[in-house]
Amino acid sequence: MLSSQRKQYILAILSEEKQVMSSELSQRFAVSEDSIRRDLRELAAEGLLQRVHGGALPVSAAIAPFETRKSVQISSKRLIAQKAVQLIQPGQVVIIDGGTTTAEMVKMLPPDLAFTVVTHSPSIAVALVDYPQVDVIMIGGLLYRHSVVAVGAAVLEGIARINADLFFMGVTGVHKTAGLTTGNYEEAGVKRALSARAAETVVMVSNEKLNSASAFAIGELSLASTLIVDAQPDDEMCQLLRKKHITVL
Repeated sequence: MLSSQRKQYILAILSEEKQVMSSELSQRFAVSEDSIRRDLRELAAEGLLQRVHGGALPVSAAIAPFETRKSVQISSKRLIAQKAVQLIQPGQVVIIDGGTTTAEMVKMLPPDLAFTVVTHSPSIAVALVDYPQVDVIMIGGLLYRHSVVAVGAAVLEGIARINADLFFMGVTGVHKTAGLTTGNYEEAGVKRALSARAAETVVMVSNEKLNSASAFAIGELSLASTLIVDAQPDDEMCQLLRKKHITVL
């Protein structure tokens, strides 16, 4: 079998099983693990999968530039945003992550809902200017342009004295073994720290992010109290979420 043919089979298996292991592929195709690892390296270089120790996972499609992502799965993001807004209660302190799904969420806030928002996203803060009942605390730092959020030591210092009720977290991947992931190392650390400052973490997951992974781990699935999804997760994922006592909306 040609390498190009083998790669197509690998991608088909990955699409079906949501992960592949180098040792299993080696046996399946009767080639060395070195050959399989080379295939995986080349597929990863083309952006077609995410390599992990021992194999590969489906790559998240949610790593395109911010302007591009604003028009991806827009109806899905709006459905998720509608459900998310219903979780906010008057008087709460709510951390809102940057991202295109949270951008849709703030557009749907009731104009008379009084609560406090903490955000490290300039675009989220600006979008709340027209909501006079919402107090906005901006956390500053080094601007990460891809997601239009602040990252770095200043952000970690700024959030250290905040105790929030909810954190609406954006991710680029949710996978049963890789957990919650994103495409930037610094951003992953900030998301992890923000989650630690909230009583509950709500992860908003449009369909292209489910069963996929990016390069940098935010944390295990159990970091989330609630997942808001626009499609029913597969049976294996549902069982795992129930085992970890994660609510699925």
